[in-house]
Amino acid sequence: MTSSFPALPERIKDLGELASDLWWSWHFRARSLFRRMDYPLWRATAHNPVSMLRQIAPERLHAVARDRAFLALYDDAIRDLRAARASRETWWALTHGEAAAKTIAYFSAEFALHQSLPIYAGGLGVLAGDFCKEASDLGMPFVGVGFMYPQGYFHQRVSAEGWQEETYEHLDWDDAPVRPAVTPAGERCLVEVPLGTSTVKALVWQVKVGKVSLLLLDTGLEENAPWDRELSARLYGGNQETRIQQEIVLGLGGVRALRAMGIEPTVWHLNEGHAAFVTLQRIWDHLEQGSTFDAALEQVRATTVFTTHTPVPAGHDAFPFQLVETHLAGAWGSSLGAFRDRLMALGSYDNGGGTQFNMTALALRTAAGINAVSQPHGEVTRRMWTSIWPGTPAEKLPIKAITNGVHASTWVAAPLGKLFDDSFGTEWRDRLDEPEFWDRVLDIPDEALWRVRLSMKAELFRSIQDRARKRWTHDKVSAAQVVAAGTLLDQSALTIGFARRFAGYKRPDLIFHDAARLASILSAARRPVQIVFAGKAHPADDQGKHHLQQVYRRAADPAFGGRIAFVDDYDLHLAQYLVHGCDVWLNHPRKPMEASGTSGMKAAINGIPHLSIGDGWWAEGFNGANGWLIQGKAHGTDQEAVDAADAEALYALLEEQVIPTFYDRDAHDVPRAWLRVVKEAIRSTMPAYTTRRMMKQYAEELYLPAIMSTMRVGLGD
Repeated sequence: MTSSFPALPERIKDLGELASDLWWSWHFRARSLFRRMDYPLWRATAHNPVSMLRQIAPERLHAVARDRAFLALYDDAIRDLRAARASRETWWALTHGEAAAKTIAYFSAEFALHQSLPIYAGGLGVLAGDFCKEASDLGMPFVGVGFMYPQGYFHQRVSAEGWQEETYEHLDWDDAPVRPAVTPAGERCLVEVPLGTSTVKALVWQVKVGKVSLLLLDTGLEENAPWDRELSARLYGGNQETRIQQEIVLGLGGVRALRAMGIEPTVWHLNEGHAAFVTLQRIWDHLEQGSTFDAALEQVRATTVFTTHTPVPAGHDAFPFQLVETHLAGAWGSSLGAFRDRLMALGSYDNGGGTQFNMTALALRTAAGINAVSQPHGEVTRRMWTSIWPGTPAEKLPIKAITNGVHASTWVAAPLGKLFDDSFGTEWRDRLDEPEFWDRVLDIPDEALWRVRLSMKAELFRSIQDRARKRWTHDKVSAAQVVAAGTLLDQSALTIGFARRFAGYKRPDLIFHDAARLASILSAARRPVQIVFAGKAHPADDQGKHHLQQVYRRAADPAFGGRIAFVDDYDLHLAQYLVHGCDVWLNHPRKPMEASGTSGMKAAINGIPHLSIGDGWWAEGFNGANGWLIQGKAHGTDQEAVDAADAEALYALLEEQVIPTFYDRDAHDVPRAWLRVVKEAIRSTMPAYTTRRMMKQYAEELYLPAIMSTMRVGLGD
């Protein structure tokens, strides 16, 4: 709990404070400081400075405390941290001073901030983590609310047969950047949540993210029944009953945690339907204060923002009414019971299999600010939910589209950031959303950019080989498994990356549609190609696991000559290497089922061109020169025909455009035409698809209207 650090030399006594604030994770000088302390230990701890400080040798601490270069870096990092926390000259304060003190609460089932805090599963959590970091950068009064999962999400190992095996490890609290949340009265923050006929207690933990705080609920207390202790144990674990209990604890408990901490948000942002019970708790609060139901609903709606991420109907949580009533029984109370039917009606929705209590429907009916996460997703979402607003044409539904973005300072590789510093000065970090500024990328010398791209690729291959070596020495896997993990990959070959959750609609094995043709492409004598796969299937998704198994078997197949790899246990740490070091980023979901797809954005801002179906962000991001668009000629409901056509289009692009461009070199072995695509990928993606643009859009289109509504008519909690 960041309290068991060794005694630090007085000169560097604030290292613990720096390590415990995840602000360090996206600031180059702070990262460099920890690297310089003990680089082998830095790597061994997967870049976790909290764990480093617990393990580092005392003599090494005393040595760096006398190292002038280290101390200069230390002083800079501590000064930068203090300035970031204290600064009042932020974008939010300077642009929207009238709203400067209005808190925005952001509820999410997962947050991906750093691999040392494994409370995330995939894209939803990565977006939430990037939200928090950008809110800190812009000075937005932001507080996140989620779960402290002691077992996190599962670790993945793939068996020799290619089957995903899941293991859970209990988090070592002393190695995590968390601390007990303390109320204004100086007490540990503990909240009680009525659940069925009993009460569950949740302890609250705090994570510092620069100017932002994250509050995390933990039910693993001895005072709770054994089954209630498990509610916050794992992310997305258990059955439907566990799921609804988790969502009640998140919604009701999250509101109560904020109140216990003395935080009164003006805006309540729900990141996906998991958090929709927040609105019921807030309605109940108003009713208990004497408000009418209609007035309570209007007050809650005016200050609620809801983001939906799921274009697949089955992906929206829905529960039988009886299950909802059973678990909310303790929260109804005798006075609230009179409003039971109206409260239940807020979630009523027929998803095609009979009317149930749908969490997305609840959020849609109780939020005034609603958005999808890309322009195509906005169109899909409006069509999906027309029945919530009967009689209103889909194009006029109150659902905006704010395309996702990625946090540039987190995802831009250090060598590329250094090249930007040398080319533009350090001001590029403050001008991320200015398109004209990023036109300067075109002036970077090809040779300099190519050297940086090669160095990033070398880091990726070193990471893959290190992981394979560990599988061989620690897990005692077979030689075939070591080959499948990527030991035979060729650093000079064109390397395609495919890393995302393994699910049927993402079609991870589409590229194997014609295995013989693919083998020919990969093994061309003078123009070899290789593919690196990574990703997890949900533990309950057997279809996703079968797709993963098919890919893994290809990686182990000698017919592909070791040019396919599957790197297991995909997490934020591995993701960094992949979106920095591949040459091309591949994505081919089944349209229109990709809501956004932020991994492609992370790759593109690092100079990795996107090769994708025109769905999600790429439908609006492709400009004809910054990557390639897969356009199969088959359409309609015949999935086999669509898959065949998309595979054919993919092969043709590889054979006719991607591979020839990559291997077209001048006398100095520099691929000039390829680098034009690389530069255009960076130039077009950086200003349009980073969280700098995204968060400003949320602020101006969703947060400020909610804040202004309270300021005009005195609404609020």
